[in-house]
Amino acid sequence: MNASGITLLVEDQGWRKARGLTPKLKRAALAALAACKFRGTSSLTLLLSSDSRLKSLNRDFRGKDKPTNVLSFPAAPNGAGYRGDVALAYGATRREARAAGKDFADHAAHLVVHGVLHLAGYDHVRLKDAKIMEPLEARILAGMGIADPYLELKAPAR
Repeated sequence: MNASGITLLVEDQGWRKARGLTPKLKRAALAALAACKFRGTSSLTLLLSSDSRLKSLNRDFRGKDKPTNVLSFPAAPNGAGYRGDVALAYGATRREARAAGKDFADHAAHLVVHGVLHLAGYDHVRLKDAKIMEPLEARILAGMGIADPYLELKAPAR
């Protein structure tokens, strides 16, 4: 399925259970692409897959033999506007949303935004980088009517 430069591949059928999810994920990807201010046209692929598939990808491409919720694979710089691939794990996304008391679709949209920002070179490993990436994620999500996913982390301890 291709709409507005976003190719969607659904490997895990769990992703099809949430009504209206795929249009929301495409909107999230487009909003993140716009925020990245790439020159020219941009396209990417969203892979909606399983925990086991992301664990394999994480092992094969990052050398980390453990499950993860989202992975980003930037395209080569001369990719003629193709920015890369973002893969999400259904089970991990669902568990994280439940544990945090968040709407599943909102959490999945956050992971898409997060993944697309990684395609643009944003990172969060170092605190100074996180202070740039996380507020950008929050602004993009706010534009979609989704609460700041980092809000509980910013709240002062009582």
